[in-house]
Amino acid sequence: MNSDSHGNRNRVTHSDSDTVVDTDSATFWERHYARLDPEWGTRPNAVLDGLVAALAPDPGRALDLGCGHGGDALRLAALGWDVTAVDVARTALDRVAERARAAGLSDRVHPVRHDLARTFPAGSFDLVSACYFHTPVELPRVEVLRRAAAAVAPGGLLVVVDHASLAPWSWQAGQDVRFPAPEEELAALELGEGWRTERCHAPRRTATGPQGRTATVTDNVLALRRAA
Repeated sequence: MNSDSHGNRNRVTHSDSDTVVDTDSATFWERHYARLDPEWGTRPNAVLDGLVAALAPDPGRALDLGCGHGGDALRLAALGWDVTAVDVARTALDRVAERARAAGLSDRVHPVRHDLARTFPAGSFDLVSACYFHTPVELPRVEVLRRAAAAVAPGGLLVVVDHASLAPWSWQAGQDVRFPAPEEELAALELGEGWRTERCHAPRRTATGPQGRTATVTDNVLALRRAA
């Protein structure tokens, strides 16, 4: 997951392979992953998995935004995709790299550190996914998703899967939160002509959280095809 804050903040640079990372964002997510079970988030997102099987069965170049522990990135790589896995947390990216090595997928999984509010991976991709791209740290989310759409190659697919309800283990549990309808999220992207809507709906599913807890939740699902 990636995040951002505004104003005059201290920032820090890392090695040449890293971009400038906002310390508020990086600090929050580093602390989050330091506390998180390394096994959490290592399973692929079933919604994304189904969409790829149905709408993008031929592997190409993929971009996974807010990759976390890499469940989606490693799944895509196992299917033959060449995956750029992006997160703001070095801890998460190190775990992704370690899992890729263990699975023999290092040549297909490329962890890269970005604060997506400030920098974005270069290049174009046949699949760009942003699954549960939410954060309690301020983020110009719509702007980031518009950049994500701009990175989709002709004929490629943009997938956005969002929470549309609160699970009991959410950091927002108990709060009065309004979730936009998928049609609202699609309209906010302002994609214009040259795109075909493959999916725009809000299905329900059973989710499994920490300590094996389960709950019925709703997702907003967008799958958008760029014209070839």
